[in-house]
Amino acid sequence: MLSVFLLELNWKELLMGHEEWSFLLEIILRTAIMFLAIIIGLRVLGKRGVKQLSIFELVVIIGLGSAAGDPMFNKDVGIISSILVFVVIILLYSIITFFIGKSKRFEKLVEGSCSCLIRNGEFAIDNFKKENLGSDEFFAELRLKGVSQLGQIETAIVESSGEISLFYYEDKDVRYGLPIMPESLENPLKNISKESYYSCIFCGYTEHKTQGNAGCCPKCSKDEWVEASSRKRIT
Repeated sequence: MLSVFLLELNWKELLMGHEEWSFLLEIILRTAIMFLAIIIGLRVLGKRGVKQLSIFELVVIIGLGSAAGDPMFNKDVGIISSILVFVVIILLYSIITFFIGKSKRFEKLVEGSCSCLIRNGEFAIDNFKKENLGSDEFFAELRLKGVSQLGQIETAIVESSGEISLFYYEDKDVRYGLPIMPESLENPLKNISKESYYSCIFCGYTEHKTQGNAGCCPKCSKDEWVEASSRKRIT
């Protein structure tokens, strides 16, 4: 049954669609031309357009990729029209970049702005809520930078490019803070059995607690706590 199906299968249509085999050579030529056009376009945009992608620059790169991709294999899309798209995108990029350099308000409108997520070892809750960033994802970013607890961080800023900049306390100034290692937040407490420092799992607020009811966090009013860590960074 399978062998009959394979024999009756139109291999040319499966592999080439409605194009002829000779179109393979044209694809090679189209791809080479558009590949060179991408390199030239990115050189014109400069290193900033490649290295630090803001939302605006990401749109530009996607636009260039779309304009370059279609004519590589689509016979109905001419190369000249794609090159024209390249020119228009680069021209718009240059114009918008010019106005970004002239106006801070326009720069903030187009590219967004940086935002402080951690201040003095605790979450800046209002700013964190505005960012489309989950706590697990954020903690993973911190762990990749060698952070094990929030008390090691003086300030954390998410840049307009999406990268996170960290400014650390010196070892002698490291505070008790919310631990962010895997499984450290899985068993929050509402009653304290051991006198120690504890951190609110929602905002990172940390204070010394004695045995008894843990109470609500004075910063965010949540009532779940974990034992804080004073571990220093290992660099």
